[in-house]
Amino acid sequence: MLEFLTLTVLAKPVWMWLVFTLVVVALLAFDLGVLHRGSKEISVRESLLLSGFYILMGVLFGAWVWWQISPQAGLEYLTGYVIEKSLSMDNIFVIAMIFGYFGVPRAYQHRVLFWGILAVILLRGLMIGVGAALVAQFSWVLYVFAAFLVATGVKMLIAADKAYDVESNPLLKFMRKRFRVTDRLQGERFFVREKDPATGALVTSMTPLFLVLVLVNVADVVFAVDSVPAIFAITTDVYLVFTSNIFAILGLRALYFALAAMIDRFAYLKYALATVLIFIGSKIVVADMLGVAKIPPAVSLGATFAILGAGVGWSLWKTRAAPVLVRDGAE
Repeated sequence: MLEFLTLTVLAKPVWMWLVFTLVVVALLAFDLGVLHRGSKEISVRESLLLSGFYILMGVLFGAWVWWQISPQAGLEYLTGYVIEKSLSMDNIFVIAMIFGYFGVPRAYQHRVLFWGILAVILLRGLMIGVGAALVAQFSWVLYVFAAFLVATGVKMLIAADKAYDVESNPLLKFMRKRFRVTDRLQGERFFVREKDPATGALVTSMTPLFLVLVLVNVADVVFAVDSVPAIFAITTDVYLVFTSNIFAILGLRALYFALAAMIDRFAYLKYALATVLIFIGSKIVVADMLGVAKIPPAVSLGATFAILGAGVGWSLWKTRAAPVLVRDGAE
């Protein structure tokens, strides 16, 4: 048994993967099995407290990586964590628009986000696995990732002031055209049995809440196309890539309920996120120009914090005169 724990999987011993897995399972069990067993509205205060807890756990895991592997690995993990956490904020804005379009009450949003988080963990694992295989086989793929990140960042800068249009989503149009969907929400249910008006037979229909679940998961896949290359530009260590991604995602659901209540105060954050993508992508080329293997992790982490801090600070300053609508249980 002890020999099995020391076997190497993706450049790390099995016991390190088990430690990570046990921590994640324990966090999910505590959150979903103890704190949120039933449907209820999550208040802004509860959301902030839970978000703070998840951030603390993510940082503590980074400290463990620093101690167990190396200081450089710890910095690379924290940089990846910060970038993933930051990019997830843009995802939160899209999720808020999807919930608003379908008029989903806050009490039902928790279930969608719960299943969404589980799907995200599986999808990110798959995408990271594919990315790792490509990087291991073809080192030049990192330059492709870098060019993609710069292009995506520039595109985000150009379209930063444009809102996400849920109505024109092609997947939504396809599902409404091809599948039977109820007109209204049916509580927390994703599917219901109802009579067909034409035949009177019982048929299974999707509810709008299931459409929301699909759109939220597809939105995360789209954002993962940005975030996964971004962290591979920081480190190619699969353990650091996967753990930083998952720890950042775990707190996404909790963070959503706080940010969604004051989303207008972060109007300029997208510009900062776009700048981060451009910086992360371009630093690979800069490293080559300087004749070094990579930009030091401390520099990447510091620059990322500076860019995001400037974006948040500018957003709060420019919207300082806006009315504060934050209140517990607000729609």
